[in-house]
Amino acid sequence: MIKDIKTALLLFLVLAVLTGLFYPLAMTGIGQVLFPHQANGSLIRQHGRVVGSSLIGQYFREARYFWSRPSATSAVPYNGAGSGASNLGPNNPVLAQHVAARIKALKAADPAEKGPVPVDLVTSSASGLDPDISIAAALYQIPRIAQAGGMDIATLRHLVQQNTTEPLLGFLGEPVVNVVKLNLALHDRYAAAHGTRGSLAKGAKS
Repeated sequence: MIKDIKTALLLFLVLAVLTGLFYPLAMTGIGQVLFPHQANGSLIRQHGRVVGSSLIGQYFREARYFWSRPSATSAVPYNGAGSGASNLGPNNPVLAQHVAARIKALKAADPAEKGPVPVDLVTSSASGLDPDISIAAALYQIPRIAQAGGMDIATLRHLVQQNTTEPLLGFLGEPVVNVVKLNLALHDRYAAAHGTRGSLAKGAKS
């Protein structure tokens, strides 16, 4: 009986050390050596300062920048500590009201745009933190941004193309545009045009 207890305790201690200490340390070390950028949060730096992560979206409302998807996180949009969806089903009238209000806001921001609004601009992702939008959603916003920011359409289209990620292996998923990276590139264009240098986080979020 005592021998069995000793064996069980020894096994418990060995497994605790292996799985609770050595394995995490080994995985952390491998991650830091082989994938340091990803292991440290895929951080984005602007002029030497961390301004975000390529994995976490941000809330942009200034007309001269690209807008992200709606976010249902609480208590503020794109709250990394409060990831979650709205949990509104497709038949829920509240969801329809939210979508209608978002369409109205997009149309009001660009009355000249008569085309249909891409669905990802009026619906949130499951996590509420998705940094990506579809190419259609990015292109839809170009006329508004061109007018508000004084940037030519060809330049904006080129920026969208530069910040488009193609599907994995060419067929897994859809092409997407990272809004945070795209707005950083756009912000640098504005800064170069006006001879200024500042942080996107101070000028594009409300």
